[in-house]
Amino acid sequence: MHSVEINTTQGKEEIYLQLLPQVKALLEGEEDIIANLSNFCAVLKTTFNWWWVGFYLVKNQELVLGPFQGPVACTRIALGKGVCGSSWAQNEILIVPNVNDFKGHIACSSESLSEIVLPITNASNQVIGVLDVDSEHLAHFDEVDATYLKQLLSYLKF
Repeated sequence: MHSVEINTTQGKEEIYLQLLPQVKALLEGEEDIIANLSNFCAVLKTTFNWWWVGFYLVKNQELVLGPFQGPVACTRIALGKGVCGSSWAQNEILIVPNVNDFKGHIACSSESLSEIVLPITNASNQVIGVLDVDSEHLAHFDEVDATYLKQLLSYLKF
């Protein structure tokens, strides 16, 4: 059994620096990807108290809801649709300060105001899923989040 101990009174970058070795250790001991995706979401949700943290996985040419923490979510997202589908189509990290300004945003919840989505790729650089994080605050995510979330994602073995 693993636990993650984080001093959340520090700044965002310091919190990520505490998370890196602990998340790596947590994931290294488990081979099952669903178990690891689930714990990954739980760690981020409890550490940062974001509105929603979860994965969408590419299945039959659409994103299908995977493990997540937060309120009920959209189940399927088409390529190029919304922030998640756009991140998938472009194979790029998307930081959206105000989701209401994102053309074609899929509003799974009106509580979500800002979002960051990171594509997950396989060895051939094909997108196999995305990490989607939503906040109930405007402009909640930045390059610090993008850098460290990308590094944390590198610990997952698909």
